[in-house]
Amino acid sequence: MAQSDQIDVHPDALDARLVGVLSDNPRIGVLGAARLLGIARATVQARLDRLVRSGILSLEPRVDPARFGFPVSAMVSLELQQSHLGVPAAESLEAIPEVTEIHSVSGQADLLVRVVARSNEDLQRVLHEILAIEQVLRTSSSILLKTFMRERTRPLFARVAAGK
Repeated sequence: MAQSDQIDVHPDALDARLVGVLSDNPRIGVLGAARLLGIARATVQARLDRLVRSGILSLEPRVDPARFGFPVSAMVSLELQQSHLGVPAAESLEAIPEVTEIHSVSGQADLLVRVVARSNEDLQRVLHEILAIEQVLRTSSSILLKTFMRERTRPLFARVAAGK
């Protein structure tokens, strides 16, 4: 969904409770969530539809690459040729399965990319594949040694839903 297509949604306490129930019990289903929250199934369905349609909530399963053979994870900064805005490079990066995130950033780098690999040697192969992209001038990578906290949005969503 394009940013301009997004629906303006103001989450409330019930939305926060619903997101909490789904986060704690991802397989609960609409009826189970309704029962747990003590509200009608149609209310849960309508709220879910609104949150998904607005882009606030995604129902895409989250998989852990380390659990299926890709335990090495790195953040790679890319410097691009200045004549390019990053779009062609980003499109080329999307063709590399080991690339899991691509961000345009401020600072010395133009793009920040998260990649996964089977080993350090495999990471080197992925980095060479990235360097082979025409617009990429240089890369700088940092291997992630330990993750203390994965991306989380639940506390922030709850605060917004509470009107703070």
